[in-house]
Amino acid sequence: MTRRPGPGAVPRRTVLVTGASSGIGTAVAESLHADGRWRLLLSGRDGARLAAVAERTGGEAIRADLAAEGGCEHLAGEAVARAGRVDALVAGAGIGWAGPFVTMPPEEIGRVLTVNLTSTLRLVRLLLPPMVARGTGRLVLIGSMAGWVGVGDEAVYSASKGALLTFADSLRRELAGTRVRVSVVSPGAVDTPFFARRGAPYHRRRPRPVTAERVARGVREALVRGRENVLVPGWLALPARLHGAAPGLFGAVADRADPHHGG
Repeated sequence: MTRRPGPGAVPRRTVLVTGASSGIGTAVAESLHADGRWRLLLSGRDGARLAAVAERTGGEAIRADLAAEGGCEHLAGEAVARAGRVDALVAGAGIGWAGPFVTMPPEEIGRVLTVNLTSTLRLVRLLLPPMVARGTGRLVLIGSMAGWVGVGDEAVYSASKGALLTFADSLRRELAGTRVRVSVVSPGAVDTPFFARRGAPYHRRRPRPVTAERVARGVREALVRGRENVLVPGWLALPARLHGAAPGLFGAVADRADPHHGG
C-alpha cells in the first residue's frame, strides 16, 4: 500500500524507475523507499517480479515493454494519469549482448539500441516538457563504464551507453538556466542477472563487480544533489580520464587486465 504523508509533512516527489523488476532498478526502488521522500512508480516487463518489488517498496507497478510500439507513450501516459506529474525519471531499463560484432545478428543490433538508447530518449522527450514548464526536475540515466571507454565484444552495448553520455551533455546545455538536472550514473560490472541474460559471463579481472545496492546509492546521490556524472565505484573516474587523455596507454593497460585478449 502506498504511504501518504501526514499533516504538515512535505509532499513526496514522484519518481518513475524503469527496469525496476530486477537488478539495479530493484535496488534503486528499495533505496528510495528507505529514503522515504519519494512516491515510487515502478516499470518493468516482468509483471510478477515487478508486482513483488512494488509490494515490498510501497510503489505502484506499471508493466510496460519499452521496446514495443507505443510502449514509451503508454508508460508516460499511465505515470502521469496515476500521479498527476513525474518529478524525476530513473531510466534503468537495459539489455546486453556479448560477442564479436561480426557475429552479432542484425536484429540484436536494433534490439540493444532500442532498449538502451532509443526508448530512453523517447521517454525523456515525453516527460521533460512539464519539468521545464514547472522549473524543476531530475533525469537520471543509467549508463556504463563501457560508454566511457568502449569494451571489446560489447561494441553495440558500448555504443548505446556512450550515446547516452553525449545525449546528456547536449541536453544539459539546452537546459542551462532551468532547474532541471541531467545525471548519468555509470557503473562498472554489477553483480546482477544482467550477464546471465545476455548469455555470456563476466570474465575480466578488473573492475570487479559491485553490488546493485552500491549503484543505487549513486543514483540517490544524483537525484538529491543533481551531480552530472557519477561513476561507481568512484575510482573508475581515473581510467575514464586516462582513456580521454591517452587512449593508446589505456588500451595497453586494459588489454593486460583482460585474460581473453589476444586469444
